[in-house]
Amino acid sequence: MATEDLPGADPVKQRLRGLVAELMLIPGLSGHEGRVRRHLAGLLSGLGLASRSDRLGNLIATVEGTVAGPSVMLFAHMDQLGLIVRKIEPGGLVRVERLGGVPEKALASQAVVFCVGAGRDVPGVIANKSHHATSQEEKYRVLPYPEIYIDAGFDSAAEVLAAGIDIGTPVVYAPKVVELAGGRIAGTAVDDRAGCAVIVEVARALLAAPRRPTVHLVFSVQEEFNLRGAVTAAQALAPDIAIQLDIVLATDTPDMAQRGDVRLGGGPAMSLYSFHGRGTLNGTIPHPALVALFGEAARGEGIPLQKSAHVGLLTDSSYVQLVNEGVASIDLGYPARGTHSSLEICDLSDLAGLARLLAAGIGRIDESFSLDRDRYET
Repeated sequence: MATEDLPGADPVKQRLRGLVAELMLIPGLSGHEGRVRRHLAGLLSGLGLASRSDRLGNLIATVEGTVAGPSVMLFAHMDQLGLIVRKIEPGGLVRVERLGGVPEKALASQAVVFCVGAGRDVPGVIANKSHHATSQEEKYRVLPYPEIYIDAGFDSAAEVLAAGIDIGTPVVYAPKVVELAGGRIAGTAVDDRAGCAVIVEVARALLAAPRRPTVHLVFSVQEEFNLRGAVTAAQALAPDIAIQLDIVLATDTPDMAQRGDVRLGGGPAMSLYSFHGRGTLNGTIPHPALVALFGEAARGEGIPLQKSAHVGLLTDSSYVQLVNEGVASIDLGYPARGTHSSLEICDLSDLAGLARLLAAGIGRIDESFSLDRDRYET
């Protein structure tokens, strides 16, 4: 019996453990999130919340407020990065394009799944040249993605097509969950199914709260494909406040030690600065009222709150903050290791702390809560 299953164990952590695991096992490449969306809609329905989907595929549910005050959009993306079938070779091997920030050095020998349909998905393996035939120079070369191919066991293009695989078929890392020591989980698409799980838990807490502002829960699409879905949702909902949930880079391993002070198991984290710095020159500097709000909520609830300032990371809030006359925005999240690889790692205690922080912080928003920057900026 795992420690988390023992009598008296944290119920929030236990629920999150199950939610994260079930969501990570559902494939949902960017632009192909249907299975994840339907599962989340079922979870919301189980809480008594009706949800709707817009034309882009975002899933939206609204928890009506019991007090006046700024409206909130709490969101996380439900899509994952992966690959798209580009070409089927006559001999049955499959060539692919990248979709999202897939690290080429992490691809060799990875198990993948062609997402043909529930119950009909086809497993495959990204080929890796036999070591016995690899030259000295090749051993230290990362194969560019145009050169990789997937072997699903077929001997002809006709067999591939007959299995339902065609140009444009989504491909994702083979879904997997690995329970590690100390309440940590490694798995597929921790980014950002863990964030989606936290929103479900926060919804439970908001529904039970006697006082709350109006909160729009959004599970967005196509974040890994240039941050598209959440902007559409924000345009329709016109929130005053946007709270985005996603990974925060853990820096507690030797290869990351110079990049910050965020550790796995150290509690939820708040981003004070993010900037992509490559290609898409965008990022988020959080609204000072929200920095103060969640700092005070963390202190009041005794929740450790880590801080991050990072170049190289980009989230949906980068564009959501620009909607209409501007939306007061902040990125909150949970530390993660090995991001965008086939097995990302997070800590359940960080997720539970994030859920509690959100419930406490959002619960402090009422008609007296001000977004006047001059009250906070020095």
